[in-house]
Amino acid sequence: MSFTRRLLMAGSALLLGIASATAQAFPNKPITMIVPFAAGGPTDIIARIVGEHMSRTLGQTIVIENVAGAGGTTGITRAAKATPDGYTIAMGHMGTHGAAAGLYPNLAYNPQTDFEPIGLAAGTPIVIVARKDFPANNLQEFIKHVQANQKTLNAAHAGVGSVSHITCVLLHSMLKVDVNEIPYRGTGPAINDLVAGKVDYVCDQIVSVSEQVKGGTIKAYGIATPARSPSLPDVPTTTEGGLPEFQVSAWNAVFAPKGTPPDVLAKLRDALVKAVTDPGTRKKLEDLGGVVPDARGASPEALAELVRSENTRWVALLKERVKQ
Repeated sequence: MSFTRRLLMAGSALLLGIASATAQAFPNKPITMIVPFAAGGPTDIIARIVGEHMSRTLGQTIVIENVAGAGGTTGITRAAKATPDGYTIAMGHMGTHGAAAGLYPNLAYNPQTDFEPIGLAAGTPIVIVARKDFPANNLQEFIKHVQANQKTLNAAHAGVGSVSHITCVLLHSMLKVDVNEIPYRGTGPAINDLVAGKVDYVCDQIVSVSEQVKGGTIKAYGIATPARSPSLPDVPTTTEGGLPEFQVSAWNAVFAPKGTPPDVLAKLRDALVKAVTDPGTRKKLEDLGGVVPDARGASPEALAELVRSENTRWVALLKERVKQ
């Protein structure tokens, strides 16, 4: 063997050794998880619960960075452009990776190609709720009343592109109605006006409305999941109420920038699976009304397929029904 060939082989071995050592060293400093919404919201709460357990597995702190704006797309854009080394990840959701492409024609990222899917964290089911004196006693009566009075009713939401906005857009499309949609600066103000009777109804995540439903200050007509929620066991599903096609959950999932090394992704995925299968972490999420995946449901393959199907579901609908 020539001296040159031996030198090349030694160099290659050295580079492989360095790459292997680098991968094994991950993580050797704190990891930033970008949450593209304000602190205290459902996605932020889920990120903090899941991130805390992932930190224990990884041996490094996961720091939550809230980067709100433009329906969550500001924070996700930052995540997409981050260095793909595993030290910046993001908690995306139904809006940022499903509906955004139908709402923002010049979206700065491609939800399907600009990220490495790490896995699903938890979903928060959608509940149809109305003011406490709304003249309907069940979901079928609610549907008939909305269809008969669509020009005079007001549906509140937390702003264009929010979960409460796009899920009611879906509901209105299914009911073939054109109801006045009132935007608010967040879920809190919208629910406050619903409690006060200033608006008629809202479609929103269970975590945002469960306490008011339990307290009797608003009515719940249906939860958009196949089975009833332990958090609101007396609220029938939309299937029970006669609207089985209205199935929607504001899922939340962890993503890394495209090009993150496979060994790094494997460690992040292992930490996420351990988090969502941990009984204590699952209980915290389920107490919020969250639907937590099993290990298979939290896989990157399942998440990649979910993103594809959600893009198909939302983009055409929102381009048709929401004015840009």
